[in-house]
Amino acid sequence: MTSSDYLSGLFSLEGRTAIVTGGSSGIGRAIASALAGAGARVVVVARREAELVATVDELTGAGRTAAWVAADLGSRAGARAAAEVAAGVFGEPDILVNSAGVNIRPPLGELGDDDWDATMAINLEAPHVLGRRFGPGMAERGFGRIIHISSQQAHRAFVQSGAYGVSKGALESLARSQAEAWSPLGVTVNTLVPGFVMTPLNERLSSDPERVAALAARTMVGRNGLADDFAGAAVFLASAASAYVTGQALFVDGGFSVH
Repeated sequence: MTSSDYLSGLFSLEGRTAIVTGGSSGIGRAIASALAGAGARVVVVARREAELVATVDELTGAGRTAAWVAADLGSRAGARAAAEVAAGVFGEPDILVNSAGVNIRPPLGELGDDDWDATMAINLEAPHVLGRRFGPGMAERGFGRIIHISSQQAHRAFVQSGAYGVSKGALESLARSQAEAWSPLGVTVNTLVPGFVMTPLNERLSSDPERVAALAARTMVGRNGLADDFAGAAVFLASAASAYVTGQALFVDGGFSVH
C-alpha cells in the first residue's frame, strides 16, 4: 500500500455528500472548500445568494462538485424547508456541518426577547432541526458525521457573551446528546471550537486593532485564527479517521483556551 492509498483510506470523502450551513462565508466557507477538496459533493446553505453563487463558482471552477441553496434558518419551518431542498440536490447527506450563526451581543441587561429568540433559532434550533432530519437516516445507513461550530463563549464568559454564549454552550450539549443517540450506529457528532477568527461574524471586534492584538497575545502561536485553519480538523471529523471520536469539543484556537 502506498502512502497515498493509506491517506486516502483515512481521509478521502469520495462518494460522500455534505451539507454545510453558513457555508458561503468565514469558517463555513473554508470547511465547504475543504470537504469538496477531499472529494465530497457539497451543498452550501446560506441566506445571501450573491455569496452563495461566488462560493459555488469557486468550487466548481476548481473541479469540485458543489451546489447552493438559499434559505433562512431563522425558523423551524425555514430549517425544515432548507433540509428538504438541500437533500434533493445530491441525495441524503453523509455529513452535516452546522456553521450558520448570528452574533447578537448587546449587554445582557439590554438583551430583548427578539435578540434572544433570533440567536437561539439559528445557533441552536436549526442544528437541532437538521439533526433530527438527517441523523436517523445516517444511523440507518451506518455512517454519518455531524459537525457543529461552537465558540469559546460556550466555556468562558468574555466580550459580552450574552445569549450567544448560552446558545453555543447548549449547542455543545446538543452534540453530546446526538452522539449518545446515534454513535452506536456509526454516526459521530462533534464540535469545533474556534478562538478569535477574523471573519464577518466577528466584525465588531476585528474593527478594533488594539483588541485584535490583545486577543492574538492570548494565543500560544502568537496570532489570531484564519478560516482556513479549520480545513484539516473538518476533514478529519468528516472522514473515516474519526470513527472513534464522538461527543467531543475540539479546540482549534492556537492555544487560546489554555494560555
